[in-house]
Amino acid sequence: MIIIVTLVKNILITGAPRIGKTTIVRLIVDKLANKCAGFYTEEIREDNMRAGFKLITIDNKSCILAHKDIQSLHRVGKYGVNLDSIEKIGVAAIKEGIKAKKIIIIDEIGKMELFSNAFKNIVFEALDSKSKVLATILFRPHPFCDKIKKRQDIKVIEVTYENRNYLSEVIIRNLQQ
Repeated sequence: MIIIVTLVKNILITGAPRIGKTTIVRLIVDKLANKCAGFYTEEIREDNMRAGFKLITIDNKSCILAHKDIQSLHRVGKYGVNLDSIEKIGVAAIKEGIKAKKIIIIDEIGKMELFSNAFKNIVFEALDSKSKVLATILFRPHPFCDKIKKRQDIKVIEVTYENRNYLSEVIIRNLQQ
């Protein structure tokens, strides 16, 4: 099944965990490099097991987003969430991208990030801005995410095993127009 994305300003990628959403985002960032701002996430592995997540900005600032050893009131499973990382690094990267009128990359609009009101506010600011937005978003229902998915200026694309090998090229064509 070939996916054709009609021209839209904001593209959301969703899909089951570990289907390849972040891989697609990274392929797109690699191709469009200096036209993008924002962040993506990456697993932190210790002793060959996932121990947490790192937030990495497009301009290569990084911080720990969540980790099994972080003590926090905000938790997703075994991971304590570092709200300072989201707000000082992630939100700032999105703000800078909006100001520079770059393509905004947000990987991801997910459970960890949604603990931050500053993050939720900057997501709407980015979607309402003149910048194009490429974001990954929770697959499962969530009130905040569902509100975003219903917007008229959004195209939601589900990543599947059948489309994940060519989806980055389809999205790149849309973002460049």
